[in-house]
Amino acid sequence: MERLSGLDASFLYLETPEQMMHVCAIVVVDPSTMPTPYSYPVFRNEIERRVQGLPEFTSKLRGVPLGLDHPLLVPDESFDIDRHVHRHALPNPGGYDELVELAGHLAGIPLDRSRPLWEMHVIEGYAEDKVAVFTKMHHATVDGVSGANLVSYLCSLEPDSEPLRPPAPEAEPVSVPGDLTLLGQGLLSTLKRPAIVPKLLAPSTRLVANWVTRGRQGTAMPTPFSAPRAPFNGTITGHRAVAFTDLELDKIKAIKNVSETTVNDVVLAVVGDALRSYLAAKDELPPQSLLATVPVSVHQTSERSGGSNKVSALFARLFTDVEEPAERLRLMAAANRNAKDHHKAVSADMLQDWAEFAAPRTFGLAVRAYAALRLAERHPVVHNLVVSNVPGPPIPLYFMGARIDALYPLGPVFHGAGLNVTVVSNNGAVHVGIIACREQVPDVDLLAGQVPAALERLRDAVLPEAKPKAARRPRKAPTK
Repeated sequence: MERLSGLDASFLYLETPEQMMHVCAIVVVDPSTMPTPYSYPVFRNEIERRVQGLPEFTSKLRGVPLGLDHPLLVPDESFDIDRHVHRHALPNPGGYDELVELAGHLAGIPLDRSRPLWEMHVIEGYAEDKVAVFTKMHHATVDGVSGANLVSYLCSLEPDSEPLRPPAPEAEPVSVPGDLTLLGQGLLSTLKRPAIVPKLLAPSTRLVANWVTRGRQGTAMPTPFSAPRAPFNGTITGHRAVAFTDLELDKIKAIKNVSETTVNDVVLAVVGDALRSYLAAKDELPPQSLLATVPVSVHQTSERSGGSNKVSALFARLFTDVEEPAERLRLMAAANRNAKDHHKAVSADMLQDWAEFAAPRTFGLAVRAYAALRLAERHPVVHNLVVSNVPGPPIPLYFMGARIDALYPLGPVFHGAGLNVTVVSNNGAVHVGIIACREQVPDVDLLAGQVPAALERLRDAVLPEAKPKAARRPRKAPTK
């Protein structure tokens, strides 16, 4: 039993029927490597074996009376794997278009809060002999790093070996406090909070002063509310559109080495180029650069022991107002160096500390009022989109014995920022997952098609001796 941290709980309070706070992924696997020939019952039973007894998969929410404190995660005494693992089949022939259509539909369905906050949808009939697994977990229980830790319970280094982290032994029964006890604990926690405020004000004041000083010196990262308005910056609906594509990690590293930049610099430059091309083709490119929020893990520097989400964020201009790819990368690298230095001045736990004051009822009502009044369309744009770059395993992994051929992450979208681009590396490839509000970006597949083309343009600009190759978005699962 564990109480959610303020930051974990804030993802519950941020959720509305349109703004769902789960994180998803499309995992494409090759079942031919499984020690036992693939069948859905075999696959489902192995998932059940691996998650059984793990609190991350078998705990559900327990609210505090009157919403006086953040919810707890308590054992689900009626845990049933068939409420979490579901079977689907794509219409024949099942290809890219059919998969992203189903994925967009599943991404637009909220998780059931009366059960543990995760689902897996096993999708058969993809690319003839592949299986796709659409995973969904609530952001209240997972971030990028903690999500990778959960993967270790489900994946192995060999098809017939145990997972990287073996299933936990049977846990001792947990006594769940009654409502009266939770009410008393909630009252005590509420009374203690005002005493924490003075401790937070001093570092917050220093942060503002530091931001102003860096701004005068030209070394500050961009400020929120300074983004131009783009088609995906408004009040979102609950409908989702999904697309994905692949990049070659070797190409990204070659560009990085020649230009003396980082993998993250190259990824952001490629995303900026793709967005510029996509918006320009629609005659919707703003004259100012788009502004992205880039999540940053603070697991290594946080002093907090509890909580699943240990994340901060920096703001990065994507230089969509720059036409030349090599110049965009140069500007991106310089800006990112300043942003990283600036971000180091921010306490790793500041966001988590302030999130402890998120009141369940007040916060939830405020978010719903914000959506109902369509305030995202009335004030300056905070940021245009989220771009996340997550390092993944450099070696092959096996999911229930099936080799992972591709993993496309899909983060949440927000009122005011209805587009999310998440990138993860995996066994020498870079997989790009894109999710958007369907009404704001109905042709998200066109944006996905611009990503590999943008990498080729950047490679040709930075490595002129490289032989140009036609870039196209893969229409089926990668094969080896």
